[in-house]
Order: sequence, then structure tokens, then C-alpha cells
Amino acid sequence: MATGRHAGASAHHTVEGTDPGLNVQTFEPEDAAALPPVLLIHGFASSVALNWVQSGWVPALLDAGRRVIAVDLPGHGLSAAPEDVDSYSPSRIRADLLQIATDAGARPLVAGHPDSGLDVIGYSLGSRLAWEFGATQPTLVRRLVLGGPSSHDPLAEFDLAAAQRFLADGTPIADGSTSALVTMALASPESDMYALLSLVEAVKEEPFDAAEAVPRQPILIVAGEKDERAAGIEALRGLVPQAEVLLIPGRNHINAVTARAFKQAAIEFLAA
Repeated sequence: MATGRHAGASAHHTVEGTDPGLNVQTFEPEDAAALPPVLLIHGFASSVALNWVQSGWVPALLDAGRRVIAVDLPGHGLSAAPEDVDSYSPSRIRADLLQIATDAGARPLVAGHPDSGLDVIGYSLGSRLAWEFGATQPTLVRRLVLGGPSSHDPLAEFDLAAAQRFLADGTPIADGSTSALVTMALASPESDMYALLSLVEAVKEEPFDAAEAVPRQPILIVAGEKDERAAGIEALRGLVPQAEVLLIPGRNHINAVTARAFKQAAIEFLAA
């Protein structure tokens, strides 16, 4: 874990009486702004370190005076990889995130208190979780930034059996999206493929339906203009027509998260 002003002790918490073994990090700015903390939710086969620290997000947010709460999702980064599929369900993860934010000091929105509430930034799978988290926690979440979102669910469409065969004996994966996700996961030095497949199985049981619960907070949607998922942004915008949208020239789903323009736009949006 990072040290110095950029890090706080990992939080230990329970959800429904069970310690989920999630790695939680808090990062404290030297000069805090009168704004709420920011919760960061990373993507599939990523981690706090890869998605937010090494890409420069945490230093940029700290320089803007924001307190940061970040968590490795189950089976990712330094978090435990439970054997039961239920630990990976989106609804369970959202419950964990609520407990984590509360443990870290986030409190419900109060009029006249600009530091109350919680801002949320999610990327890829994290944007799906952020969308649902904002929709289900309207008294807590103040603003949302969704990076690399999709109006449909690539993990729900994932060919789980083909991925399992590939890992077992190298049988090629015919589905392009599944093959790309497996390739991306295998390229990540922290990936636990069997935990990731448990996550996929759990997501298939709770597929994303953006229209089922729509967040009402101010939303910034960001994607690389070369991101194959960017076409789905208009479907999300149809549900939240007031959302702001930023397409980053020359960037795709893999590298949009590192873009300086993304960080600047998010920090400015969350400062309002």
C-alpha cells in the first residue's frame, strides 16, 4: 500500500456480520477542500493500484484537496478471492461499498454543508456499479463520474464456458468480446482468473439494466472516442438527458482512464 500523505490505514469492516476481506485505502490531502470525499471504483481485472494510483488519479485528486476512498473489488488487487459466487454479486459489492464509505466517514447529504455526501468515480465495470450505487443511494451520493460506461453489460454476455475451456486446454474463444476480456485479464499481473470468472458468473445472475434504477444526481460521462462501447453512451444519456458527455480524442477503452483531459474534467465537475 502507498505511504505518506497519500494513504491511510486499511479499514476493517463487516457486512451482514461477515468480513468480506476487501482491501480499502483512504488518501488524505494536505489542504482539504470543503467538499465530500471521493469514492473510486475500478474496472474488471484492474485494481486501486492500476486504475487509480499508477494512472495518476489519486495524486490529481489529492492536489485538488479531495479526500479519496478506494477499494479493490473481490478477487482483485489485494482483496481476498472468496470461493462463493455470492461474494461477487453486484448487489453485495454495492452493500460493501456503502459500508466502506460509511466507515470512512461519508455522511448523508445535508443542505448548507458542502462537505456532506459522497462523490463517486467509476471506470468500466466500476461505472456500472457507480450508476447503480448512485441510483440506490440518492441521500448519500452527490455527483457521479462514469468512465468507459456501456448501456449493455459485456460481462453478462461473456461466454463463460468458452473461457473455462480456454484456461483448461487452450481451446480458442470464438466470441470476440469474451476473447478480448480474457486477454486483458491475463495481461494484468494481479489477475486471479478463477476469481474473475466467479465475478462473471455473479454478474450473469444480476445483469445490468440501466433503466431499472436511474441515478438523478448530476452525471459526467467520459469515454475515448475509439472505445467500442462509446456508442452506448447515447442510450445512457437518453435516460439522463441532463448528463454531461466528454469524448477523448484518440483514446480507447484501455487508455482513456490515463488521459489528463479525463482527470481535469472530472475534478472540475466534482468541484461544482
